[in-house]
Amino acid sequence: MVLTRRNNAYTVVKTRAKERFGLNNGTPNIPTKEIGELLEVVSAKVPGFLNDLLGILYSAEAGARVGKAVGAFYSELTRSGIPANEALQMSKDYMNYVKSVASELVPKSITQDNSVRGLPRH
Repeated sequence: MVLTRRNNAYTVVKTRAKERFGLNNGTPNIPTKEIGELLEVVSAKVPGFLNDLLGILYSAEAGARVGKAVGAFYSELTRSGIPANEALQMSKDYMNYVKSVASELVPKSITQDNSVRGLPRH
């Protein structure tokens, strides 16, 4: 499409919509079958993925890894000369940060019952 001074915004948008969606006589040529197939695959795979993610974030092994990481953080701070009370507060802040990152990864509606609707709990 070539823009000239005679084109107004409506014409530009209408022309781009025709080019993008293959509009013929005002009827969109949207690949609904392909979109439906894609949504079917997504709806089949996403719940399992989310349950696996929950297992990673909230398992005993994950807790042990986080505990080790926070302990290592505290140890490194005190070894570097940070006073113990400051290192403790910084470690608490670090733990809260890790917790907030994990909670941002999984929506609260999913973590309320620790499972995705319709699937068994881990």
